Amino acid sequence: MTLLSVVWDVRPEIFFFPDWLPLIGGNGVRWYGLLFAASFIVGYVIMQKVFAREKLSESMLDQLSTYMIIATVVGARLGHCLFYEPAYYLSHPIEILKVWEGGLASHGAAIGIIAALYFFSRKHHKTIIWTLDRVVIVVALAGFFIRMGNLMNSEIFGHITSLPWGFRFVRYSDASLGADPRHPTQIYEALWYLLTFFFLHRAYFKNGMGEKQPGYIFSVFLMSIFGSRFFVEFLKEPQVGFESTMALNMGQWLSIPFVLAGVVIMYTGWKKRTLKL
Repeated sequence: MTLLSVVWDVRPEIFFFPDWLPLIGGNGVRWYGLLFAASFIVGYVIMQKVFAREKLSESMLDQLSTYMIIATVVGARLGHCLFYEPAYYLSHPIEILKVWEGGLASHGAAIGIIAALYFFSRKHHKTIIWTLDRVVIVVALAGFFIRMGNLMNSEIFGHITSLPWGFRFVRYSDASLGADPRHPTQIYEALWYLLTFFFLHRAYFKNGMGEKQPGYIFSVFLMSIFGSRFFVEFLKEPQVGFESTMALNMGQWLSIPFVLAGVVIMYTGWKKRTLKL
């Protein structure tokens, strides 16, 4: 019997608008939405320092931010729909647009961001590696904010645990899973993403790795973020039913190519000391 655990009974809404307000009455502002927005605001401030350091215009940064916002939302939504529930969403395509009902996948966001930054780089005559080496610094921090949002939503948690820091997710709606303490995998990932952010931030601003070894920052990001995701998935409950029969779940299979890409980019950059893509 577990004597120690954390009772997590946090309401996902910060507040509700009064019922008498038109359009928004009765709706609430959620912690997840606030933290998601904060990831872009804080990221923009950090990228201002990057662009100032390299004497680049703020209008170029504004364009980059637009690319990032669109790519993150569209990529994350399509990733969830096509990777995790393709049969349902392909037969109900209008449901794909209902982002507010939840369902975002980090792997889809990663693919969307890389694709968008390729076109951004072409437009501004930069290599894709140059852009990625700088953008992933704030993407790692955004991962921290988003996983904390998952915690506030009492979602994407782990298996039952007897460890004293197990969380009892009181507000989770699926009663079939019971109320036993579970691994707070949202916190595990969030803390690792935060550590990755600090490492990448130092690598760029203190050690100048963006110039010394192109691709270094991006490769560390891929290996750290998706490597940690691969291992934490062993502690998580399946997100969709078909994962329960898989030796490795969908998140793990999708993480492997990103980790391997990080290894290849790291090796190539170290060997050639330059990476022009």
